[in-house]
Amino acid sequence: MSVLKSWTGGMLILLALAGGSRADTTVSQSNDPTQVPEQGLMALLFHERTGLDQVPAERVEALTEAPKPRRGFWPWSRKRDEKPAEITAAWLAAQPQPTGDAQFQCLAQTLYHEARGESIPGQVAVAEVVLNRVDDPRFPRTVCGVVKQGSSQGCQFSWTCDGRSDRIGDRAAWDRAARIARAMLDGAPRALTDGATFFHTRAVKPGWAKRFEQTVRIGGHTFYRRPDQTALN
Repeated sequence: MSVLKSWTGGMLILLALAGGSRADTTVSQSNDPTQVPEQGLMALLFHERTGLDQVPAERVEALTEAPKPRRGFWPWSRKRDEKPAEITAAWLAAQPQPTGDAQFQCLAQTLYHEARGESIPGQVAVAEVVLNRVDDPRFPRTVCGVVKQGSSQGCQFSWTCDGRSDRIGDRAAWDRAARIARAMLDGAPRALTDGATFFHTRAVKPGWAKRFEQTVRIGGHTFYRRPDQTALN
């Protein structure tokens, strides 16, 4: 009976899609074990074909069309046993003009003001630090909260309190930073810094660095995480 019910359900759905078209159907409810099931199946298949013929072609096409990726879908593999793909200049250039909310703006501005002179991996690494902090309960839960976090010792990201203008003077650099920010917020793999939540330029040697585990150097920055911290993504 489960097979018959399955075919019956499919037939009724097709009839409904046909805009209310009806077909006479007779489904046996008998529990007689001597009944030949093939006869019932043939009748159901005939009625199902009749219902399908009445469904408009455009409706069938719409139902069978593969769903289009939504914005924010990241097409690259993120399986642990596969090497993640890299964000490249060519890929960034092929993406639509990036837009977003306040969180996007905060990340894009951080990449622009803190790392616009860095390579693409260098900017991706800085974005990883911001997003790793968002995932760490010891930091604020939003990108803007992380970026604008401050203390009596100063700001976590110097561009937010260095007294300089935050005006965007280099449009090309801003476009690249914004595209990287959009990609990272949309789920690009964080595969460069091994869960780092801190970084500094190579030109300085802050005292706090001795208390943390260095994970990588990329461009002009050195990245760290707490000794008890593992990769967050």
